[in-house]
Amino acid sequence: MNLTRRDTLAGALAAGTALPSTAQTWRHGVDGQRVADLGDGRFLNPVLAGDRPDPALLKDGRDYYLTFSSFDSYPGCVIWHSRDLVNWRPIGPALTKNIGSVWAVSLEKHAGRYFLYIPVKASPRNGIFVIHADRIEGPWSEPIDLGLPNHIDPCHAVGEDGSRWLFLSGGDRIRLADDGLSTVGKVEHVYDPWRYPTDWVVESFSPEGPKIHRRGAWFYMLTAVGGTAGPPTGHMVIAARSRSIHGPWEQHPGNPLVRTMSEEEHWWSRGHASLVEGPAGDWWALYHGYEAGYWTLGRQTLLDRVAWEANGWFHMTGGDLSRPLPAPRGGSAVPHGLSLSDDFAHLALGTRWSFFRPHSNEAARARVANGQLHLSAAGTAPSDSSPMLLVATDRAYRIECDVEIDPSTTAGLILFYDDQLYCGLGFDEQRFVTHQYGQERGRPANPHGQRLRMRVTNDHHVVTFDTSGDGGRTWQRFDRGMEVSGYHHNVRGGFLMLRPGLYAAGNGEARFGNFRYVGR
Repeated sequence: MNLTRRDTLAGALAAGTALPSTAQTWRHGVDGQRVADLGDGRFLNPVLAGDRPDPALLKDGRDYYLTFSSFDSYPGCVIWHSRDLVNWRPIGPALTKNIGSVWAVSLEKHAGRYFLYIPVKASPRNGIFVIHADRIEGPWSEPIDLGLPNHIDPCHAVGEDGSRWLFLSGGDRIRLADDGLSTVGKVEHVYDPWRYPTDWVVESFSPEGPKIHRRGAWFYMLTAVGGTAGPPTGHMVIAARSRSIHGPWEQHPGNPLVRTMSEEEHWWSRGHASLVEGPAGDWWALYHGYEAGYWTLGRQTLLDRVAWEANGWFHMTGGDLSRPLPAPRGGSAVPHGLSLSDDFAHLALGTRWSFFRPHSNEAARARVANGQLHLSAAGTAPSDSSPMLLVATDRAYRIECDVEIDPSTTAGLILFYDDQLYCGLGFDEQRFVTHQYGQERGRPANPHGQRLRMRVTNDHHVVTFDTSGDGGRTWQRFDRGMEVSGYHHNVRGGFLMLRPGLYAAGNGEARFGNFRYVGR
């Protein structure tokens, strides 16, 4: 599918006027992937739609690499590649071993080797891990535990004296060994972040996500404060600078550099920024934000142009980012995104699909053959079956799929936030099973037996289900509809998104075929 959804607002785009909050002016490339590139030298945020939080960005010659917090999704830390900062394609996952819930990482290259510093929330304790690779495509090493249970959001930095450091949440840092694979000494406090006025409406102070950049004679530190979610006006970007990696750090006189000022803006809770030099030498910032009214889509990746001032400071220029903006000059476009539809010609784990909180051998449950995904059943329900999920990119979309089950297997389609908050429709050979609020809500009779085609529509948070016993030629509306606008972090916690996906529970296996995702 190659739909272009620009025609009705062509005049507004040409004039550069603000877009209504309900306007759908992005383009779809391959099935289900929103494309930021408008094709006329401009782009429209987000550059990566859906849940792509805490962007960790690396410039490596003419190539740019990007990865995100992957939390409980595995394979995780998917690496994306670009040559123009607007068009991105996934390379593959760097992390396959479940070490816990992955928060904001640091992606670096030092002395010809790539490093990922990975903070995790895990039981029995939190920690920060490092993995490394000689090629960005991998293979990546086994995770090495650096300890550091009291911090999140590491950022690798190299000082003017060649020393290597991890800067951490709260204005702290710790030295790294020369090989970057262990720490030296103790954590030290080196920076007191700028504080906003006490009457601002925020979630909490929460200084996190430090990013260190060197330009000319200065080191610049960007930090997120104000809380990641909560009120739309909470999250923000602040900056400081120093002549030395060792400080002292001088606060930016224009703090905060990025902040959502009103819930009327198109992007909420904007923060967690990285700076990068563009292909033609201009500068840009990538950070995340929630689309207004759509916390369910998670934090999406936004691109903002940076302007440098004569005094060595900088500021962002994009405003609320609701308008088309001039794209970075130079560079070249890679094919953007990937299809969210799947004919199961191969198993796209870590790019299209991921498991939720998988066991160490979870990937062995899934294989493809004859255009079908064969998924061995596990657990008793979506809550304990480690469903296979993908990142939705649209405020409204539809998924549908052929599903065939063994006796004693229950399978179906779901919209899944986490193991305690999801909805969906499954079936065994005799009955349907409806899921709502993370609970089983009813088991009406199933007239289709062990095979049917199922469709789930999420129309701006209103969810409906349809089933077909003849391969999709005719459809029957299922008598259970739902409203899911509350299936998000500010209700449940966890910093996740509502993901469409597949599950198989009980015994035996389910076979899924001809999976289709259509953004609406």
